[in-house]
Amino acid sequence: MRTAGEEIVSSCPQCGVEIRTDRRFTTWCAACEWNVDPQGPGEGKRGLDGVRHRLAQRYGARLFDELSAEDAGRRTRRTASGPLAYAIALTVHGLTLVLAAVGVWGLVRGWGGLGMAFGLFFLALAWSLRPRLNRLSEDDRVLLRDDAPELYALVDEVAAAMGTRSVDAVVVDVEANASVTHLGLRRRLLTLGLPLWEVLSPQQRIALLGHELGHFTQGDTRHGMVVGTALRSLSTWLYYVRPTPNPNVIQAIANLACVPLRLLIMAVMALLDLLTARVSQRGEYLADAAAARAGSTEGAVGLMDRLMVTDSIVTTLHREINTRRLRGSARSGERNSDDLWEALTAHLDSVPESEYERQRRVGALRGHSVDASHPPTHLRRRLLLDGTPVPALVTADTGRSERIAGELADLRGTLAREVVRDGYGNL
Repeated sequence: MRTAGEEIVSSCPQCGVEIRTDRRFTTWCAACEWNVDPQGPGEGKRGLDGVRHRLAQRYGARLFDELSAEDAGRRTRRTASGPLAYAIALTVHGLTLVLAAVGVWGLVRGWGGLGMAFGLFFLALAWSLRPRLNRLSEDDRVLLRDDAPELYALVDEVAAAMGTRSVDAVVVDVEANASVTHLGLRRRLLTLGLPLWEVLSPQQRIALLGHELGHFTQGDTRHGMVVGTALRSLSTWLYYVRPTPNPNVIQAIANLACVPLRLLIMAVMALLDLLTARVSQRGEYLADAAAARAGSTEGAVGLMDRLMVTDSIVTTLHREINTRRLRGSARSGERNSDDLWEALTAHLDSVPESEYERQRRVGALRGHSVDASHPPTHLRRRLLLDGTPVPALVTADTGRSERIAGELADLRGTLAREVVRDGYGNL
């Protein structure tokens, strides 16, 4: 074995091929895939999470084959499972209304007596199961239009290119992720994770915005208001009937009595997952196509590669934060948060292509996906590359990128100081 800077040159112990690897990353062989996944797939998911993950893999692969054979115009058609999912979701909400009605009846009929307790119980139960609309919390770091006009102008331009309405608020947090959701009944919210935003190029950022805003045009029922709130209500039901750990005799009897109800709730949740999995998976593929139209195929594929190494983003943040905390302890307890995001970006920019390729192969072996609502990442990437490359509808020159960076500067500094002070994952 010999070294040159960060590069290690060695021979594969399995097939003898020369291996060139960055010393900071896993040594593996591209020819025979020796040591491509040294940690292995890990323990499989169980329960509902396991069902959702298996559905993601099954539908993701099936839809890849279908979409590969379709032309772009046919990819926008809707599936027939949506109406049934809506019907089940409305039934769940109808049960909540029935509980509220029973509570009101008990309160009126039992006024002044013990019947009031019966009514109040059902009213409280119905209130806890009510459909909850998304709201901004006091801890959210909200950027309004007056705070970041250039950022909003970029989001507006991407939304117009996608043929949809723009967002009403932008929240910036420290997750290596991004998302869109409805805010209340009519407003739209975009959440940008600063660690992900910082490590993307300008066109990859536009692709990210295109992907997220593309969800508003796809009719993803799982995350819509009706089905999404029904799933949250069912999760609350499941919480109420969960078995008591280390039960006494009475609790053991209660646990046993709740088994049928618990199985029924889990069956309804699994059915909703089954009905919405296909449209959700399809929506992700279509959102990827929207990302390519907005920021170019090259930008969308680059975004996909960055998403494959989100674990490295988190690991690097932890390492940088710990280094700064230790360094600060040696300097009168002052913790240095300067250049935290720049250090993160520099590390991601230095990741060699061999490590990206290893992550892609590991993703293919494990069936990696961002979460249970996403198709396997390697298939999403392949679908983009197999199609006809498309140019960007929206571009960001250096001046525009610098103006957006200036609008985020204060928030970048604040979040850097907070994660160094409190630790990543504690905000």
